[in-house]
Amino acid sequence: MTAKIGSKHVAQHRGRKEREEIHKMNIAREALKIAAARAKYRNQQKGQRPLAEAAA
Repeated sequence: MTAKIGSKHVAQHRGRKEREEIHKMNIAREALKIAAARAKYRNQQKGQRPLAEAAA
């Protein structure tokens, strides 16, 4: 739950520029997560277990 200022949530007091910056940061954060996941499974065949798991 977000904090309140009077009867409104804090997010309602944010300006347009601040909301756009937060939106761009969220997109960039998700892009990093996706890139890490792609790198992890980059050379894997579909339906195969990861190499470290298969060797153990």
